[in-house]
Amino acid sequence: MSFSKQSRVNQVSFGSLGKLFRTTAFKLSLAYLVLFSIGAGLVLTRVGARVKEVLDEQIEQTVEAEIRALSEQYAQGGLHQLTNALERRVRAPGGSLYLLTTHSGEMIVGNIEPTTSVPVSGSQLVETPYQRRGEPGVEHPALLRLFLIPGGFRLLIGHDIEDHQVLRDILRRALGVSLFWLALVGALGGLFVAHRMLERVDVMSASARRIMAGDLHERLAVSGAGDELDRLAENFNAMLERISELMTGLREVSDNIAHDLKTPLTRLRNRAEAALRGASDNGEHREALNAVIEESDGLIRVFNALLMIARAEACYSSDNLTTYDADAVVSDIVEMYEPVAEEQGVRLEAVTEPGLCVTGSRELLGQAVVNLVDNALKYGTAGDNPRVDVSAKRVGDRIEITVADHGPGIAPQDRERVVGRFVRLENSRSRPGSGLGLSMASAVARLHHGALRIEDNAPGLRVALSLPATRAAVSRERVA
Repeated sequence: MSFSKQSRVNQVSFGSLGKLFRTTAFKLSLAYLVLFSIGAGLVLTRVGARVKEVLDEQIEQTVEAEIRALSEQYAQGGLHQLTNALERRVRAPGGSLYLLTTHSGEMIVGNIEPTTSVPVSGSQLVETPYQRRGEPGVEHPALLRLFLIPGGFRLLIGHDIEDHQVLRDILRRALGVSLFWLALVGALGGLFVAHRMLERVDVMSASARRIMAGDLHERLAVSGAGDELDRLAENFNAMLERISELMTGLREVSDNIAHDLKTPLTRLRNRAEAALRGASDNGEHREALNAVIEESDGLIRVFNALLMIARAEACYSSDNLTTYDADAVVSDIVEMYEPVAEEQGVRLEAVTEPGLCVTGSRELLGQAVVNLVDNALKYGTAGDNPRVDVSAKRVGDRIEITVADHGPGIAPQDRERVVGRFVRLENSRSRPGSGLGLSMASAVARLHHGALRIEDNAPGLRVALSLPATRAAVSRERVA
């Protein structure tokens, strides 16, 4: 491998490590490692201090017992019996230390060199270095206490603590080694976690780049672990689904406008051209202008319907949502359409329950119900029983607004397609309309977090708006 290739490999390796070190997972692992190391250090330090306290307490209790025993020996047999007792203790193995001297410092008996610094007399043990008999110049640590005997004699009693210091050194080394391995394992664990997280983030980033490049069918991978990255990917995928639906709807609207509005615009132009070319008096001009105005009104109605659908699908009115009674909206619309139904010889009946509170746009919901009633009066009144039934009731925790007729209905295979924009079935093309009524009702249902259902009424068609009831409705029901 050439030097330039090796250099590029090293740059890639250092770049990958740099990305790992900059990840949030590694930083969090490092932070937890530091905190855990501090906690472990405090715990082990406290354990070492507590071990020293316990050992010192044991030595203090032993020295106290020795002093009491030797005091009894001195009280019973004087200095001679005390000396004999000390000689027996000196010959016994162990870490106990004794030194009996005169008031001038001359040694009488003991296993400590007289040159050992003597602590000030008191009730507390003092840590001080000492020299053992036969090892001049070599100092060892000990806890010693000076006890004064009548006659000017001084008795130094204590215990060697060199093994205690060795134990403390072992604990300190264990603390250092533990912290080292803890840091090493924590760093490796942090790198492993960061590497795993970085792999998933890189995959998600690559998918996001393909989406930004125009591939709206791409989706972020979900590992199935149910962690925060999976939740983020699921929400992002849901957002992409919604964006894809809106983009598809936008393309369909553009295509439908190009196809379905071309005919009325062409008809409008032809009528105006025919009026200019062939009209000879004011009456014919007036008739042509009325036809143009009628076609223009139809186009305006279509564009208004498209605007309302766009507002509903984009949640344009979400900032002005209010809580209102859906039963009042339905009752007002049925009352408004009663003269129209009576003129057509159709029986229009309404059954509503009071207190059906819904949170949303009252204007859009009213327009959706108007579209459903208008469609039922146009296409569902054929036959011997021309009747349209409108109801608003509570079903569980939802509110359903239903418009049912007894006409020819819609074939099951066409019920999903008929919700699209500008979709008109063959048996309805001879009647006036733009094919936007059900599309708008479906958009309003989604704005209210509900759904539009198209069902068979046997005979006829039943269209239901299922909307979530607000808490005001539920609490009102409980009070009632």
